[in-house]
Amino acid sequence: MSTGIRDRTYARLSGPPAPRRQAPRVFEPSFSAVGIVVGLYFLALSLTPSLLPRAGYAQGLNSGVAFMIGYGLGAGAYALMRFLSVPQARGRGRALLLSASLALIAVQASLAIWRYVGWQNQTRLAFGMEPLSPLVWPVIAIVAVAIAAALLVIARALRLLFRTADDLLNRWLPRRLAVTLAGIILVAALWWVLSGAFVNAFFTTSNWIFSGRDLQSNPGDEQPLQPERSGSPASAVDFEHMGRQGRSFVASGPSAQEIDEYTGGGALEPIRAYVGLRSADTLEERAELVLDELQRAGAFDREILVLATVTGTGYLDPAGVDPLEYLWNGDTAIAGVQYSYLPSWISLLADQDVVQETSRVVFRTVHDYWATLPEDDRPQFYLYGLSLGSTGVEAVLSSVDILNEPIDGALMVGPPFINEMHTEITAARDTGTPPWQPAFNQGRTVRFTAEQYGLEEGGTWGPTRLVYLQHGSDPVTWFDGTLAFTSPEWLEPGQRAPDVAETMAWYPIVTMWQVLLDMPAAGSVPEGYGHLYTHRANLDAWAGVTRPADWDEADAVALGEHLQRRADRLDDQRSLLAD
Repeated sequence: MSTGIRDRTYARLSGPPAPRRQAPRVFEPSFSAVGIVVGLYFLALSLTPSLLPRAGYAQGLNSGVAFMIGYGLGAGAYALMRFLSVPQARGRGRALLLSASLALIAVQASLAIWRYVGWQNQTRLAFGMEPLSPLVWPVIAIVAVAIAAALLVIARALRLLFRTADDLLNRWLPRRLAVTLAGIILVAALWWVLSGAFVNAFFTTSNWIFSGRDLQSNPGDEQPLQPERSGSPASAVDFEHMGRQGRSFVASGPSAQEIDEYTGGGALEPIRAYVGLRSADTLEERAELVLDELQRAGAFDREILVLATVTGTGYLDPAGVDPLEYLWNGDTAIAGVQYSYLPSWISLLADQDVVQETSRVVFRTVHDYWATLPEDDRPQFYLYGLSLGSTGVEAVLSSVDILNEPIDGALMVGPPFINEMHTEITAARDTGTPPWQPAFNQGRTVRFTAEQYGLEEGGTWGPTRLVYLQHGSDPVTWFDGTLAFTSPEWLEPGQRAPDVAETMAWYPIVTMWQVLLDMPAAGSVPEGYGHLYTHRANLDAWAGVTRPADWDEADAVALGEHLQRRADRLDDQRSLLAD
């Protein structure tokens, strides 16, 4: 080989690599063909059923994000193949392959669009909701395009940042090493920003916003006059310091007169004790204050004492507490302590440790006093929690504080996916029982119930009774990060709850995103579905936990109907006051 040929060959092999194809700029209308194909496939999957029906804007958000997930996976996989010099189809073969893929996905998307209205209306009919309007499609399309465009701009901006860092490092390092280091450095920096600075700023801003809202009052909430209520003139707790939900709790609920009108007489005025975040400076002081309120009101002379863990904003669900007061003719005391200003969907992320610590400290304070009373001359002691409140209840149940003096029971409603005890019991359930209504250890201590499903099944129920009230359609309970890559048991044949659509199927990544998106809407469906639990379901659960004498199905039906009528009347009154 001549010297010139050898030099030219060496130059081709060892010289600088060929320049990379210029990527589209941030706002350039140029797209990855492979990304579009995969994105359309994910968009079609986003139109399939989930746990709850979706409003048009929610479906648009769902489809826009799903499309961009698919687009990113497709474009990223293609870029990786090019980076690794994987052989690719070119020319006519590539065009035929893309055309065939687009045709197949177009058929799938058309079928998904056609079936979307069907499953939506079927689910809406089952939930007692209005059918879907044809006007939903423009809303879906506009929101989906806007979301996809915004995400594409953000992704391209991040890619430009990556390319800039890559080119900078490529001045001193080989290209592949420069790409690797640039990726590691930028991912670490973005993770620090998102999980640190951004998250802290989000929680700080949210706390500032919602603490201001906590100063407001719900329509019709006025200072109670009964000495059995915190915030009354006889109380040491200032009504204005109790928080919006605390004021609502003590200002509402059935009076002895209302209970008498239903039961025929002999009712006591129900005790409601509550301490807000502004009522005392420290958690320990708030715990002592709620104990003082219970002692002042005579709670330890009642038949039933319930220590309730509130939700994020301090909310106690009337559907969860009112039935108990009717069930026991007002011979009850219910207490709660606020620990946050944040709504539950934020509190679920920010306040997991706070709710558990608050529950333990308040329980220890009240329980220690209760345990000093003669066993035959003290109230039955129960715990109650809705949603994140049930997380606090589990924190108490797993502590050592109740070993010497066990409590009588607990009711946990709508347990969120972060509840470790709920997860462990469901995983260890008796063979042949479904995850939405599992049996554990033949129901000796823990039992599960749902709408229209009782607690009778199982063996002998022991002296301490724990009940979970949950819906199969509640995404707050059934969300799990493993949904991204694993099909859940609650979608398997024979394991599906009655309120979960038969047509719902599992798809990698998409199903996790859909169930995650269902969570904010879980409180916007009719009672009896999602994260809204009816008076009757709570009544049945409380009857099972507290065991009132001479209680039967006829009593449950009559009181359940009365509670629903009363709730509807109060809702109408609040609507008029709000207007």
